[in-house]
Amino acid sequence: MVNDNRRDEVQHSFLSYTAKQLKKALEKYDQEFLEEVRVDAKDRIYQIWERKALSIDLFTPAVFDQKLDYIHYNPVKAGLCNFPEEYGFSSARFYYDGTDLFNFIVHYADG
Repeated sequence: MVNDNRRDEVQHSFLSYTAKQLKKALEKYDQEFLEEVRVDAKDRIYQIWERKALSIDLFTPAVFDQKLDYIHYNPVKAGLCNFPEEYGFSSARFYYDGTDLFNFIVHYADG
């Protein structure tokens, strides 16, 4: 079986798509923060994601849960909120009480 979805290609597509979606949301809801991710580069105006982001294989449900918790707690550690579900640009609230402010979140166990 040929795997047409190499990890680097999937990662690039994911980061590109989500960066565009985040940029649109920031243009609408938080232009001040959008200015914080402005860069002086020839190929882009904004840098949403860190260059050369680390990708990790999610080979077991336990590893997936660990990484999802890590992502959800990043805004807390950064001092942006007190609880993960308070951060507006996170899926944490969906996993906390089922609220889907984005209208596209699906629980990973159901997908």
